[in-house]
Amino acid sequence: MKNLAKKRRKKTNRKKKGFLIVNGKLQITNVLVLVLVISLLTVQVMNWLGKYSTSDNNDADTTQINDNTKRNFINQILPVAQKEQRQHQLLTSITLAQAALESNWGQSQLASRYHNLFGVKSDAANAQLMTTAEYVNGQWITVKAKFATYKDWNESIEAHTRLFVNGTGWDQDHYRSVLAAKDYREAAAALQKQGYATDPGYAQKLIQIIQEYQLDRYDKTLTK
Repeated sequence: MKNLAKKRRKKTNRKKKGFLIVNGKLQITNVLVLVLVISLLTVQVMNWLGKYSTSDNNDADTTQINDNTKRNFINQILPVAQKEQRQHQLLTSITLAQAALESNWGQSQLASRYHNLFGVKSDAANAQLMTTAEYVNGQWITVKAKFATYKDWNESIEAHTRLFVNGTGWDQDHYRSVLAAKDYREAAAALQKQGYATDPGYAQKLIQIIQEYQLDRYDKTLTK
């Protein structure tokens, strides 16, 4: 009976083991592993949020922008968009839709403060460093980039047209297919193909805006 009591006593004196504490001692290695796991999960959550949140140059929630504000934005930039079509054959509907999509209908910080309607990046001395969301390797990530600034929206639209007319530094004809497009669907597809934006749904978003607000009617008034 005494031996049995001793065995029971020994059993009850055993210290409980855990992941972080074993025999009353903090397990540093396990703590570091836990911290690493939490850090990785935090990064993943931030990436996930970045996919659905907007960046500084695209920072307004379009669901909170009323229809009148959107239509007023279209009317405000319509004259210069039509001027660009008359001079350079860039469809008005494409200019309007891109401006709306890239600037959240003129409400983004980049558009309202720096008059950059199209998220154009720049290395100029007056460029502004901001955060932006880009689609890379199958997922949305948040990066820092420098964006061009303009004196007003008209200047931004004119610079946007020049990009299509003059092309890029490595290919003068890079956006010729956009200018040569017969309609907004073809132009949107050309923009997607030529990599204007990293968003895989970019062309469809442009088409949706054009159809919802019947922006292609402005193309027809200039092509008749």
